[in-house]
Amino acid sequence: MQQTFRIGLVSQIPSGEGRVFDVNGMRLAVFHTRAGEIFATQAECPHRGGPLADGLVDAATVVCPLHDRAYDLRTGAGLGHECAIATYPVEVSDGAILLRK
Repeated sequence: MQQTFRIGLVSQIPSGEGRVFDVNGMRLAVFHTRAGEIFATQAECPHRGGPLADGLVDAATVVCPLHDRAYDLRTGAGLGHECAIATYPVEVSDGAILLRK
């Protein structure tokens, strides 16, 4: 059975940035791209534990602030390296970010 968790509000994340949220015992990095899309990933970079929410956000990528490793926010794939991150399905309803798990 699928559950829905309210992460927070889109308005809590400035355009082009990310924020960390605790959701049902999980730490998630949630990103609000300048194009208005919302993505959720694991909070820490698998390479050195860098805070992904503090990374540079592009159209659909984030670059870890510790070592410049880039990840695709849609798939979690590493761009130009073998590391990958977990991504989570989110949707927006009435300004709220919802995680379906």
